[in-house]
Amino acid sequence: MKVDWTPEQTNEFNRRRRSRNLALGLFLGCLVILFFGITVVRMIK
Repeated sequence: MKVDWTPEQTNEFNRRRRSRNLALGLFLGCLVILFFGITVVRMIK
């Protein structure tokens, strides 16, 4: 199934996808930092 989008629609789609990917990346990065912090605290105790 081929979707014929105008250049404006394509740009809008790519902008939204980029923002979702950025939000997901930040969320995953925060989880990594949280788990690392919990691990370090548990090792110290």
